[in-house]
Amino acid sequence: MKQAVMEKPGSIRFEDVSEILPGVGEVRIHVQQIGICGSDIHVWHGSHPFTPYPVIQGHEFMGIVEAIGPGVENAPPVGTKVTALPQIVCGHCNPCKKGRFNICENLKVRGFQADGCGREYYNIPAERLVILPDNFSADQGAFVEPVSVAVHSCDRAGDLSGRNVVVLGAGTIGNLIAQVAKVRGAAKVLITDIAGYRLEIARQCGVEYAINTTRESLKEATTAAFGADGFDIAFEATGVEASLSSAVKSIEKGGMVLIVGVYGKPPVVDMAVVGEHEIVLAGSMMYWREDWENAVKLLASSLAIAPLVSRHFSFAEWPEAYRYIDTNGASTMKVMVDLPA
Repeated sequence: MKQAVMEKPGSIRFEDVSEILPGVGEVRIHVQQIGICGSDIHVWHGSHPFTPYPVIQGHEFMGIVEAIGPGVENAPPVGTKVTALPQIVCGHCNPCKKGRFNICENLKVRGFQADGCGREYYNIPAERLVILPDNFSADQGAFVEPVSVAVHSCDRAGDLSGRNVVVLGAGTIGNLIAQVAKVRGAAKVLITDIAGYRLEIARQCGVEYAINTTRESLKEATTAAFGADGFDIAFEATGVEASLSSAVKSIEKGGMVLIVGVYGKPPVVDMAVVGEHEIVLAGSMMYWREDWENAVKLLASSLAIAPLVSRHFSFAEWPEAYRYIDTNGASTMKVMVDLPA
């Protein structure tokens, strides 16, 4: 089989290796499609702080069950469409004991601290599988992971029914958070960005209020959208200090700013405002299994993903996919890598 090894930043080596039979408790998946996310791009640039080289990337994917190893109970039939959670957890630290394996003290993520699905055949413990509907497209299957991020963050924010919501950042994750918030009953959802293309994609996905913050401030935008009601929940999905600062300054007293973006350097936050306004700053890290199951349901019923898919590349063109993103970042959302059938 073929696999793609990122031997160092900016360099992917394709190699032929022997297929490995699934071990005890494992299932072998014939990988069909892989999505590229922002963290993958950091690895390509050598700027991901927790990824050693060489590494096989890939954690957003859809595949088909190809073989079942010994000791797997209630295995899905060969030919079943699946994806899989990428976390490797210890099971014995305090967060794991509390069922919060997404923040395991010894967490490793496939595609970063462990090899991922960037190969034709991928063996993974059966317990990590998530079964997909027979009618799912490869795009839908590859979107389960990023939608799970959005589902988990919205759950962290609590009941969104009737609330005004601001999403800072209209990239793939911000777009999906806005869509999930609408499904969860938010009264109004406003999304911001500095790229007009991403804001137009958000409108195509049903997000009514999409504002370019190079043209008007967040305070002006929220006043126009919400009037005197304001907003009490903001999802910060840019990883940019200025964006976080504007959220803290504009949210109503007692509101929550939920951090979803990844910051390249520690941001400076006006903690005097946070304290005096009783603002809650909270984080959201990856997802639980229930989030994946809910993501599958949403993808089958409610979410618009077609506008988010910018382009497909073949498996052999994976490096070209990264170069395309580097060149067309402001006009690119999700790029997919297709593996041989």
